[in-house]
Amino acid sequence: MDDESTPPPPDHDSTPPPPPPAVSGSPTDFLKGVVGKRVIVRLTSGVDYRGVLSCLDGYMNIALEQAEEHVNGIVTNQYGDAFIRGNNVLYISAAESF
Repeated sequence: MDDESTPPPPDHDSTPPPPPPAVSGSPTDFLKGVVGKRVIVRLTSGVDYRGVLSCLDGYMNIALEQAEEHVNGIVTNQYGDAFIRGNNVLYISAAESF
């Protein structure tokens, strides 16, 4: 047999690679990070609003610019600005990486 065709023995002294860094941060950090960026706001009714997050407060009242209303994935309305009362918000998701 040719010695060049056999693989070298495994190196048992090597340590495994470190795990990828964990994503950490509070919801407040996330919300501060998406102000001025495109977001998706899901309401408790199941309707989505997509637009640029202009501002929000501690009650999750939201102001969106360039807002679009999506029902079952279909754009049903477009608004310049939209204001959403916080008690209707199920979640806010970033529509783009930040």
